[in-house]
This record gives sequence, C-alpha cells and structure tokens, in this order.
Amino acid sequence: MRDVVHIRHITEADWDGIVAIESRAYTALGLSEGRAALRSRAEISPGTCFVLDVGSGPAGYLLALPYPALRYPDLERTEEAVVPSLSTPATSNLHLHDIVVEEGLRGRGLGQRLLHHFTLTARSRGYERISLIAVGRSDTFWSARGYTAHPGISPDGYGADAVYMSKAVPTDPGAQPEPIGVVPRGPSVPTKRADARVPCP
Repeated sequence: MRDVVHIRHITEADWDGIVAIESRAYTALGLSEGRAALRSRAEISPGTCFVLDVGSGPAGYLLALPYPALRYPDLERTEEAVVPSLSTPATSNLHLHDIVVEEGLRGRGLGQRLLHHFTLTARSRGYERISLIAVGRSDTFWSARGYTAHPGISPDGYGADAVYMSKAVPTDPGAQPEPIGVVPRGPSVPTKRADARVPCP
C-alpha cells in the first residue's frame, strides 16, 4: 500500500502539528525553540518554508529564511528581534534552519524529497548559497550532500558538536520541482537523524 506525498507551503492550521513534531525531535536535545520562534522564522520568508504531508496529515516540515553568510538564528529569540525585515540588506544566502520528518517515517527518502524541493525553490528565487548548522554529528551527512564546513564559526546555542556549513545552489537548468507522488509504506530505517532537522538532521 502507498501513501500520497505532497509538499506545500505552511498554513495557519499547520502550526499545532509543526510545534508537536519539533518538540518530539528536539526537547530531549535541549534545542526545541517553541511556537513563537518557529513562526517568526517562517514569517520572514513564507515562500521558502514547507510542510510535508504523507497520507492524511503533516509528517514533517522545513523552515528556511534569508540570512547573511556566516550568521544564523538565535534559538532563544524570535526572528523579528534579530533580523528586522525592512532594514536588513538583501542577501544571496538562504539559511536552511530546520528540517524534520516524523521518526516513524524516516528512512523512506522523504527528507531527501523535501530537500530537493527546497533546493529547487532556492535556485528559482535567485539565491546563490544555502547555509545550515549541522548538529548531533550530522556534518558527515551534509558533507555527502555537498555542504562544506566553515571551521572558524562556532554556533552558540546549538550544542557542542554544531558545525556551520554551506554550499552553492546547484545551477542544473533541467531539474523540475518535486511533484506530488507516493511513497511505499514500510519499516523506517535509521538514518542518523538525516531526515530530522537542521539544526539537528
């Protein structure tokens, strides 16, 4: 049996589910941000934030927002307190702040589909680089996907193993956005939290 998979923009009705998914992924790691901070990230750039629906409901999400290179969100503050939307200069860097897929659905390629959709969106909007903070020793996962560490950056508040990374946005002109599709049901496979989130894949 197969579940229908759909990637779409976040709506008001999604926030209870997003907050619950985020809390399950990060509370034990001390990295949970709470509703106000999460919403503030999405409100800066709603066109680069997505929900992943599998079957009848949300199974994950992705939050990304423009951020100057080598800078990153403060997990303890809402975004408007850090990046005033009108006075901040335009940046060619898009920061992939958070990507989470529900634990029971990991290992089916859903995180990869969400990343693919996001990367194509970044390119279509003219961004030149994507940055992220890899936590929980997930930097090897991101290195395998073309992200390079910046050793001189030590992200405060993201845990002892946090690594700031970035890569150029691919310029493949033939790629198309990820379509609505199906994913087979089956047991999840451990992926070192690769389908979970950034910070914290």
